[in-house]
Amino acid sequence: MRGLVTLTTDFGTRDPYVGALKGTLLKTVADTHIVDVSHEIPPQDVLSGAYLLRHAAMEFPLDTVHLAVVDPSVGSRRRPLVVDAGGHRWVGPDNGLFSHALSLPYARAFEITHPDLQRQPMSATFHGRDLFAPTAARLAAGFPVEDVGPGVDDAYRLPSMCASVNSDRIEGAIIYVDHFGNAISCITSDDLLSLGSGELRVRCGSTQVCIVSTYADVAASQSAALLGSGDLLEVVVRDGSAAAKLGLKREDAIIVERHP
Repeated sequence: MRGLVTLTTDFGTRDPYVGALKGTLLKTVADTHIVDVSHEIPPQDVLSGAYLLRHAAMEFPLDTVHLAVVDPSVGSRRRPLVVDAGGHRWVGPDNGLFSHALSLPYARAFEITHPDLQRQPMSATFHGRDLFAPTAARLAAGFPVEDVGPGVDDAYRLPSMCASVNSDRIEGAIIYVDHFGNAISCITSDDLLSLGSGELRVRCGSTQVCIVSTYADVAASQSAALLGSGDLLEVVVRDGSAAAKLGLKREDAIIVERHP
């Protein structure tokens, strides 16, 4: 089976950058199988990229290599990284893009230093083409992840990707607003279970809602919270946009508490 590489970037599709990535992948290993996840991450928006990878990457077969480039600090001292986690490998900048992968059991991270993985000369502003794409192609073709470079034990994780949980309260944040206006938080089902049994209430700004199982559990235009398909708590409006109706936006605080 051909090696599988997914692409997630903030490049858009009108410029030559996505084509350059694909060309480099195929020039490095001619039979690489390439799948686009998204190239519409808002420019330099690492948090949105991290959310998309969390939600989509693990749906691919084991041994998939996920090449992700949302890299506002390209050319700086930030490290180029490979993460080996969950039976997948992730290639890109050490800037929080792989926060979810790094939280998986037995995750390992490596800095990319092997000279065979670097195109020469290497541009200071396009590591996606000159470093990450050759690395991803070689990994998909069987290059040992341990040979990429030295191990990294302090890879960066975005603080907003994890909730703060105690015995009676969960504090998190909205990390993504989707096409439908659903305000998706970093709070997981396991976080909710930590509060035990009983009714829970969700507070986001001046909005307070109960948790339901599905959109049909509330009337049209009514707001609620539910666990979405990515196992994250989201604030929604039935047949409408929570972002528009409730004024919710990314990085707004969200709190879950037991209902008295």
